[in-house]
Amino acid sequence: MPTLAATATPETTLLGLLIAAFMIATLCYGLGCWIWPFGACRRCKGTGKRRSPFGRAFGLCRRCHGDGRRLRIGRRIINGLRELHDKGTR
Repeated sequence: MPTLAATATPETTLLGLLIAAFMIATLCYGLGCWIWPFGACRRCKGTGKRRSPFGRAFGLCRRCHGDGRRLRIGRRIINGLRELHDKGTR
């Protein structure tokens, strides 16, 4: 009668390693969003200005309203979870 031994296979170890790496990356991104909530606007590249089609005149960027910054996606998620928590505790 063969005896069965519980052994760890390389696939489960690799899967665990990938899950741990994903969790560490997510926590680092969340921490970055908590410390630095704003990023540069992608449309105007952080200048807050947009050029006219002919390149002479400037106007305010419509996406960031001339501020040059935008709220990061992770920070929007953090703010949404905070609002959800605040509504639930009242």
